[in-house]
Order: sequence, then structure tokens, then C-alpha cells
Amino acid sequence: MFSWINFLTYAVITAATPGPNNIMSMSNAGRLGFKRSLPFNLGIWAGFSLVMLIGTVFCNALSAFIPKIKMPMLIIGAMYMLWLAWKTFKSSSEIKEDHSHSGFLSGLLLQFMNPKIYIYCIVSMEAYILPFYQGMPGALIFFALLLAFIGFAFTLCWSLFGSVFKLMFSKYAKVTNDVMALLLVYCAASLFF
Repeated sequence: MFSWINFLTYAVITAATPGPNNIMSMSNAGRLGFKRSLPFNLGIWAGFSLVMLIGTVFCNALSAFIPKIKMPMLIIGAMYMLWLAWKTFKSSSEIKEDHSHSGFLSGLLLQFMNPKIYIYCIVSMEAYILPFYQGMPGALIFFALLLAFIGFAFTLCWSLFGSVFKLMFSKYAKVTNDVMALLLVYCAASLFF
């Protein structure tokens, strides 16, 4: 039976943690304001959707032709989550900003260079979705777009809070990092149960 709780826990934690999309969205909104940073965020959503759809097709095809790939992919995904947990636990309260371009095309192109969303897609598909929906194109498209929307929603949150969120995150960084690290360890363990 498909576990919405495990799937959504993984998707939300992964989408909410700092990464290129979230940090650049926060930085752009801090510099430009929420409204003027919206084209960049819409570019993220468009690119994220494309990457999720392409990644879903790839994972579905790979799992169908090489069924034994699931366990190595789960192990790699769990190791990545544990590495992220460790890095999150050990990270400082400083958030580094990137003042790159801030338009739609920049947001879209960033997705094709963002390793975090590739892992997000592969782990989501292999661990949570494909065991129940492999070969069901409508369901797979739905989940790919849902993953992209969850990621987009959190980039909007980071953008909306802009510099305010940066200050809050910096003030409570140790507690936030510890909680996120523990939740990532939980997500890694839940891949195997």
C-alpha cells in the first residue's frame, strides 16, 4: 500500500532544506522584492517540472528493464540523505548568497544543473512511487508534477520570507539544522521499511 506519509515527509523535507533553488529564491527576493523575483521562481517551476518528467520516464524505463536496480538506487539515495543529514548537522548558521541572474530563463536553466532535484526525483520514484505505479503513465505524470509543485511551493516560501527568513534561519540555525538532520536520517531509514 502506498504510504503518503513517508512519501510526503521525504518530499517536503527535501524540498524545504536549503539548496540552489531555495537560496537563490531567497536572495533574489531579498534584493528585488517578491513580485520582481517571481519570474525566476516561475522558471524554477517550469524547469523543475521538465526535470521531474524526464527523470520519471528514465526511472520508469530503467526499473522496467533492470528490476534489480531498485536496491542499489535505494542504497545510493539513503547514503545521499545520510550525507545531507551530516552536512546539515555540521553546517554553520551562515547562508551564502548567489547574486546571479534572476529571470525566468535563469530559473529554468538552473534546474538542469541542480543535482539536488535529480536525487529528489530518483529517490522519490524508486523508493515510493514506482513500486506501486510503475507502467501507469497518468499516475507517474501526476507524481512528477506533484514533486515539482512541492519544490516550487518551497522556493516561493523562501522567496516570500526573503531576508526575514534568512535572519530567522541564522538565529535558530543550530536547532533547525539538528531537526532537519534527524528528519533526513528518518527518511533514509524509511526507504527500507
